[in-house]
Amino acid sequence: MIYRPVKGYGGWLGLFAGIILFGFILWGINYALDDSDRILKLLLLVPTYIFLFVYAYLLLGAFNLGYKIEKDALEILWGLQKKRIPWDEFDEIMEIKGRANLFPFLAASWRGYMFGLYSAKGLGSVRMYATHTEEGFLYLKTKKGFFGITPAEPAFLSAIINKTGKTLQTIDMDKMPPEEKGESIHEDRFFSLYYKLNVLFLLIFAVYLGIFFPGSGAPKFIILLLVLAVSLFIFNVGNAKRLYQFSSQGAYITLLIGLAVTGVFIILSLSGISL
Repeated sequence: MIYRPVKGYGGWLGLFAGIILFGFILWGINYALDDSDRILKLLLLVPTYIFLFVYAYLLLGAFNLGYKIEKDALEILWGLQKKRIPWDEFDEIMEIKGRANLFPFLAASWRGYMFGLYSAKGLGSVRMYATHTEEGFLYLKTKKGFFGITPAEPAFLSAIINKTGKTLQTIDMDKMPPEEKGESIHEDRFFSLYYKLNVLFLLIFAVYLGIFFPGSGAPKFIILLLVLAVSLFIFNVGNAKRLYQFSSQGAYITLLIGLAVTGVFIILSLSGISL
């Protein structure tokens, strides 16, 4: 029987965001650069298409995510992949309650979707195949690795306990000692502030170009500055989240660098359009 994860719209959200994001980036590169900039154009388009392919593969996983209980094993279904875990290779089954501190290593996530390798403070490493983890998830320790899943139906938990013969352990993240749980990136006001400032600067940049660039006679290259600012923002946010578990100050600096670069791009655009 196949059990689906907690209902979310991560796949549709990712599809909508991907169409806008990659559509804008590809349009911006082609609009800003002509045949005289062929080498630069190629250097930007090649990695963009590579990331688009990777993103499409991750997005497929968001639409095809499930947990299949078979006679002799649990199968985690993700995209075109199947991760098979025999029942006799289960070591522990834990129900994590509350929001865990999950920091990405090789991972991708957005609202309603979480996939890849994470470090969970107070728990250990975990490979997530999940949707919403704000209220917790199931943490499966097996000889095949450690997995985090979010099945929607309570019957799933009863079934795997029955199949494995293991006792369910419960860990409440809200009751975990702070020194074990670590700093929470979701409760960090400075991280949230710098993140929101980055978003605000990007919105100001985009709105300014949308209003004043058309008909200004300014060089098309200015559009490429917005493309680079958006790309840098995505890159910096991902790195800041990875860095946070080692150094919150390092994460702040990473976001501030992105903020500064976007600010410089805005100033350059102001100069280009006014001239």
